[in-house]
Amino acid sequence: MVGMMLTDEEILLRTTVRDFAEKQLKPNASALDQNEEFPSENIRGLSELGLFGLTVDERYGGNGGTTRQLALTIEEIARGCGSTSVVYIAHLSLCTHFIEQFGTEEQKKKYIPDLARAEKIGAFALTEQGAGSDAAAISLRAKRHDSFYELNGTKLFTTNALEAETFVVLATLDPSAGTRGIIALVVTRDVEGFQINPQHGKMGMRATSTAEMLFDNCLLPVGNRLGGEGTAFGMTMRILDGSRVAVAAQCVGIAQAAYEASVDYVQQRHAFGQELSKFQSVQWTIADMATNIEAARLLTMHAATMKDRNLGYSREASMAKLFASRVAVEAADKAVQVHGGSGYFAPTVVERLYRDAKLTEIYEGTSEVQRMVISKSLLE
Repeated sequence: MVGMMLTDEEILLRTTVRDFAEKQLKPNASALDQNEEFPSENIRGLSELGLFGLTVDERYGGNGGTTRQLALTIEEIARGCGSTSVVYIAHLSLCTHFIEQFGTEEQKKKYIPDLARAEKIGAFALTEQGAGSDAAAISLRAKRHDSFYELNGTKLFTTNALEAETFVVLATLDPSAGTRGIIALVVTRDVEGFQINPQHGKMGMRATSTAEMLFDNCLLPVGNRLGGEGTAFGMTMRILDGSRVAVAAQCVGIAQAAYEASVDYVQQRHAFGQELSKFQSVQWTIADMATNIEAARLLTMHAATMKDRNLGYSREASMAKLFASRVAVEAADKAVQVHGGSGYFAPTVVERLYRDAKLTEIYEGTSEVQRMVISKSLLE
């Protein structure tokens, strides 16, 4: 496995983001969650640090950073506020990276500079009522009319949709063609016939916006298509590989926050005449949490390093996400248990982490899908 040793530049970046997380993200995370309020100030702060263009090519206003740097950044953001990390991943790892990786030079120059500065928020629309983990089941219909596509249908659970102005949307030209009928289009908010309806009631990551997107005879120029007709499924799988590394880093950050809250609590709380930290059962819980978090971090950085070295990393990305998401859920669960009754009530940090962590086993491909990817690579 590729080592975890960090360069001086990586250490400086991690320190910078951690300092921002401590001062800005952590103090406001619970209030944003309770109010279901989009973290606008957090986004502005991350933009001022240049983090929305972290891995974007310098030609388009980015910093030209690495996947390892991105993983370190996301871990620290998620450690401070899980919801903010979701917004960041959807914007950069899904929308921006999709356009940068598969767009024409004209498309890149048109859309990416604003995205790299977060002057416009990006979103990625894949999920539908019958399509999510099964991306090939997309039913949003695109019909070609000479130099335009006509879109009709619905997308669900789109992160950032209420704030976004630039969307990457997957649709099908021919449902009978399966994955070969799927196309990707850039959609802007001002397109006629495009309607966005908020969806409320999420269990966790409540400071993110989630919305239903309705397309009613929306006309888009053929020039808005990313890649060729019928190539979008393969492009999406490549983008999801990268985003799974990002989500794995998010999981490590959530788990780290749960661990740190638990350590602080057991060193302050007394029971039966002594600190909780003096009980062996508590000591073993803390030891298990720390060990699993470090293992998840190593898997994540290994996958990130492989991506940076242009090596095949699809299996490693799925392994990192599968393991790290389980570690996040288990760490949050143990944190609530360690806190006892107080951990069950809002607005304690661990109660929020418990709700936030569960999403990581569901989005960007469920844990079951990750096992499918891993087993296929091992057995075929």
